[in-house]
Amino acid sequence: MSPRLNPSPETLVTRGWADYALLDSGHGRKLERYGRFTVVRPEPQCFWAPRDPGAFDRADAVFDPTDEDEAGRWRFAGRPLDTFPLAWREVRFTGRFTPFRHLAFFPEQAANWEWLDARVRSLQRPRVLNLFGYTGVASLACAAAGAEVTHVDASKKSVGYARENADLSGLADRPVRWIVEDARKYVAREVRRGSKYHGIVLDPPKYGRGPTGEVWRLFEDLPGLLKDCAALLADDASFLLLNAYAARISGLSLAHLMAEATAGRGGTIDWGELALAEDGPQARAIGLSFFARWSA
Repeated sequence: MSPRLNPSPETLVTRGWADYALLDSGHGRKLERYGRFTVVRPEPQCFWAPRDPGAFDRADAVFDPTDEDEAGRWRFAGRPLDTFPLAWREVRFTGRFTPFRHLAFFPEQAANWEWLDARVRSLQRPRVLNLFGYTGVASLACAAAGAEVTHVDASKKSVGYARENADLSGLADRPVRWIVEDARKYVAREVRRGSKYHGIVLDPPKYGRGPTGEVWRLFEDLPGLLKDCAALLADDASFLLLNAYAARISGLSLAHLMAEATAGRGGTIDWGELALAEDGPQARAIGLSFFARWSA
């Protein structure tokens, strides 16, 4: 029995919480609040005019891009800022002004964290695999909800930050394995071992490198990796979540790829995009990534 593909897309909208808010957007930029700091970052999708242009000029930090990808530099209104504490529910983590416009996590992913939290809490200590786990917020959300987690990322620095976030969250004693490895190599080895998981999360970049120089290209490498991930799902598995940011991809294309990988399993595939919504009434929303997720 093949999984049922939902006929219509869904937009999962993340709204502000205590430590984050999208305050305003427009003219190719967005104004956000991270903890007590206000931050301006580029966002080409914001064709419209900002509601309060002057607020952008009063921001604590502004990212000035140097190319069309992710590189650039931060400009601060006062003394240069480095790190600062943040939280989402039970998870504590460190925000960082990285050289790549991000702040060491992706706030729109809160919609996925909520879904993962609910899924994990409905199960009895499930085994969850998080690939391309970055600084570990999704892994820690699953661990806080009761999962046994394997967190994999090719960056030793990112895994180090994830472990620090586990300490900050008071979750260092939870059953989380922290692994620095190329995702494809790890998954292929787990397939050979016959390992099984109740839930798997993938949030791959468009392009990346493994710890020993392996090259990751989303469009070439994702189909094989997703098929191997489906092979790792236990008979009583609950979910397989895929998220991607590449401009040439869509939620529907991810959904069809997911359907191919999970053929014969039954269940449901929902798909669409993740968006951030501004604070306040008549708030505008910015679509930022696409997802497809299989659930039993």
